[in-house]
Amino acid sequence: MSIDLVVNALKSIAKPAASLVINQTQRNETVVRTLKQFKFDPVQPPKDVDGVYVYSLIEYGVGKPEVMLNLFREREIKNAFWSAYTSNNPLGFYKEVEKFLQGNDLDYDIRLLRIELRSQLEEFGEIFIKVAKKSKSKEFEPFPEWDLDEYPAEFKSLIIEKIRSFCGRKFVFEAFKQFCAKNRSGYFTVVGDAGMGKSTIAAKYVWDNKSPCYFNIRSDGRNRAELFLENIRKQLIKRYQLQNAEKANLADLLEQVSKKLSAGDRLVIVVDALDEVEQEAGGNLLDLPPSLPESVYFLLTRRPYTIDKKRLSAPDVPVDELDLSATKYVDLSREDIKKYIRFFLNDDEDYKKALRQWIQDRKIDENDFVEQVATKSENNFMYLRYILPGIAKGDYNDLSLKQLPDGLKDYYQVHWVRMGMDAKPQEVKVFILFILVEIGTPIPCEMIAAIARQDEYDVQLVLDEWVEYLKKQDIKGEICHSIYHASFLDFLKAKRVLDSKRNLFQEVNQRIVDYLKKKMV
Repeated sequence: MSIDLVVNALKSIAKPAASLVINQTQRNETVVRTLKQFKFDPVQPPKDVDGVYVYSLIEYGVGKPEVMLNLFREREIKNAFWSAYTSNNPLGFYKEVEKFLQGNDLDYDIRLLRIELRSQLEEFGEIFIKVAKKSKSKEFEPFPEWDLDEYPAEFKSLIIEKIRSFCGRKFVFEAFKQFCAKNRSGYFTVVGDAGMGKSTIAAKYVWDNKSPCYFNIRSDGRNRAELFLENIRKQLIKRYQLQNAEKANLADLLEQVSKKLSAGDRLVIVVDALDEVEQEAGGNLLDLPPSLPESVYFLLTRRPYTIDKKRLSAPDVPVDELDLSATKYVDLSREDIKKYIRFFLNDDEDYKKALRQWIQDRKIDENDFVEQVATKSENNFMYLRYILPGIAKGDYNDLSLKQLPDGLKDYYQVHWVRMGMDAKPQEVKVFILFILVEIGTPIPCEMIAAIARQDEYDVQLVLDEWVEYLKKQDIKGEICHSIYHASFLDFLKAKRVLDSKRNLFQEVNQRIVDYLKKKMV
């Protein structure tokens, strides 16, 4: 079967741009018609590799732009695909395609049409595996896991969200770059208070460098050493095709990877929020190795700590820190904060119009607004993440610029008071938030309602009212809720020591115990 004839046939029905979508019913009909045109059985694919490749190209290629059809017709691409398939190395296929495209006209066309190459290669691979399974030929077994993401799926949405409005922080990345250049391996830690952008720095580095990563998230229960090791192990095995490493500890994994690194290459593992790790006393946090092989580095983030909380002993490895609140970085951080404010004013499609209207209504000079809000933020990005959308949505129409809260802690308290959360009629809302605090892991609305002994509809209204501060995620088909950011969790936990809230926390805990006992019966 000539692949050129098939590609030419597909080109006649190709879309001029990747963004255009063909009607699914029409597409299915066209796929069947094209398969029959080239003497393929739409129900039973052939059993040979060449036949399955062409068959898969037809299923994939209907409605695709010409540039992608031209890419898959190339012999080098076909050979690279089969090599990656048989070695269960989908990332290897992506890297070979990138190498092939360097200096190739196809690369220009792909960029011009803004085609997401990774997703297209992933789609073709998934279709090939589906067709291979239908062929019932042993030649295609074992079937690989065709996932081209270089970081775990569970962190993908977090990374994308964090980098959406990323601004500045060049001094952090430059410092880490210099650390790696000066040392053959080592631990580099970014230290900063809650809301100073540590997780965003980690996410940006991962996004730009496709580094293995782990984000400790206390509210999701993803903050234990065994979960970290399991996750990083899978990433390293997938990325470096490690053999017999399914039960290896981290030190052994790093040794294996180090031996596979080419001259000039390095492995950087990004680990966010060491301060959120739950682990018994003794040893390094997450059992990080006390020694590292050559060309292996860790980029870590954490909140400020006392020496007894450091728990990172590596006497033979270079260790360095960058404290975001250090005097020499204050001005640089302030410039990044102002860039972030200007991003909201000029580029954020959701809020820029309303923000500018708020400024105009109060006859405030734009530069004054930027300077004063930057000062009030105390160089805290989380403050801006809340206050700027709040201004745009009209939450502060009754306040002047000078009356806006000062700093993140003040912001939480001001918002709490403005929402009337200390008033008796709002006690149910407080109760619901305290349930999320005490449970500590994502839970569904139904469970919150059962513990609070409230109607599920009323609980959902409260969750919707506090939506900016809560995180929704799908866990096994069920929508669950947790506290979005550690700083808000800390704010709520601080309410435990207040006489007016202490009894409420005790009642929440008793209700949780009663609920769990009832479920066990």
